[in-house]
Amino acid sequence: MPDSIDFTLRFLMFALLHSLLAIPRVKERLRHLPWYRLAYNLLSLLLLGWMMMAWQSTHVLYLVPGIGNLLMQALQLLSLLAMLLCLRQTGLSNFLGLQREENSEEELCTDGCYALVRHPLYLLSILFFLLNPVMTTRWLTLTILGTAYMLLGAKLEERRLLLKHGERYARYQRVVPFLLPHIRRNPTTISAN
Repeated sequence: MPDSIDFTLRFLMFALLHSLLAIPRVKERLRHLPWYRLAYNLLSLLLLGWMMMAWQSTHVLYLVPGIGNLLMQALQLLSLLAMLLCLRQTGLSNFLGLQREENSEEELCTDGCYALVRHPLYLLSILFFLLNPVMTTRWLTLTILGTAYMLLGAKLEERRLLLKHGERYARYQRVVPFLLPHIRRNPTTISAN
């Protein structure tokens, strides 16, 4: 089997299992298990590592030299730090599974990172992919597949949040852009209350 097909199939297996375990009904059934979120994250990391072990010999499409390389790496680091800030805003220890969730009621976060775009983690992840200064055929494939997966996931998440929060989320959708931030002269905190 060609390495590119092997890589793509591994990505699809990762995406399928990751998505299946994120379905609200499945999560609700597994929530009673101790440390289910931590196990979910560890399994996702293992699958991601297994996927990245495929297609080791890929062609370099471009390499940004010198200061441009350093700048792109710095921007990648900034995107990772921004992701960390967004995760802290919504509960980093719960996201990682390091703390058992006492209350399964999900709050609607509309300030901070979430006042700029509705899906800041997806935006920052896509930027991280795109800012890689060494673009190989494998990394480009990961960028395309990962971006498509995140966009589909964001659309499904939008549906779920609209059902859960109703008009409150609909107002938030009308004010805050989906993935690309608006450039505003006077940024204000968005309230979906």
